[in-house]
Amino acid sequence: VASEIRPLESHKAWREQVHRFLAGLLGVEILVLALLAARRHRWGVAQVVTASVLVALAIPLYMRGEHVASSVLAIGGEAILLLAALRWSNIDLSRAAMLTLAVVIFQALLGMWTVTWLLKPIVVMGHLLGGMLLFGLLVWMAWRATHLPITLAQAPRLRWWLRVGLALLVLQIALGGWVSANYAALACGGGSASLDNFPRCVSEWWPQQNYAEGFTLWRGIGVDYEGGVLDGASRIAIQMAHRMLAVVLALYLLVLSARMFRLPGMRGWASALGALVLLQVTLGVLNVKLALPLAVAVMHNGGAVFLLFVLVSLLARLRAPE
Repeated sequence: VASEIRPLESHKAWREQVHRFLAGLLGVEILVLALLAARRHRWGVAQVVTASVLVALAIPLYMRGEHVASSVLAIGGEAILLLAALRWSNIDLSRAAMLTLAVVIFQALLGMWTVTWLLKPIVVMGHLLGGMLLFGLLVWMAWRATHLPITLAQAPRLRWWLRVGLALLVLQIALGGWVSANYAALACGGGSASLDNFPRCVSEWWPQQNYAEGFTLWRGIGVDYEGGVLDGASRIAIQMAHRMLAVVLALYLLVLSARMFRLPGMRGWASALGALVLLQVTLGVLNVKLALPLAVAVMHNGGAVFLLFVLVSLLARLRAPE
């Protein structure tokens, strides 16, 4: 069936299969984690197993075209996990473990829809955010399980700064995913043509942009989005939004880094945060100037992951003195 949509490209297919195998291993690991956490609750293991079986049955039904039955089973499985997470305490990380399992199941569904809905941008962006959310949850649980708090008198105020920074970072990651999903990374020009042009866009500081069209989230099903379907003004709007928020986020995190640097015991974290921000900005600029080389694009994605690690780690570990 896939070959009827577009010809097989083996050099891409094996990468996709490796991605699927690794995703499967991660899913099994998270399932085991949820089962271990569920053992401490009455009927906990039964709930995890039931939810997992319902979702497993939903996937082949969807592939056979039985979308209503598939949706009912998938929603039922997710509901079981979310209700359990709401009822259980998070003292033993049970709530976080159930939420993580619910997220990885939905992430698997997004991965399937990425293929069956032909790279639909909202699904591609959601798949990226799902991966980042999974990473954040696992980092948070890992730090909480190690019982290595950072005790600081300024912890309550610093946590507020970190939450705002995390919200801005997640929004910027979403915009980055939207840029990628709509093939807008080089909308302002790239490669040798942009060497003297950046940070201008198509040789202008404020070119024509179409935000309404660029940020239309739903365009129906059945359109092949490979290569993108938007016009130049719409892609420029997406790229400019990503650049503008990048400036806001970078300035905010650099100010946060400077504030942290003055606090006792926080210089290492502050230096790491500041260095990551500068590296991430540099990689973003290089993406444009070098016409989006794969290695730089991957490192730019990795930079976002490391920034997420720093912010989530600090939120998980900071405590006020008792």
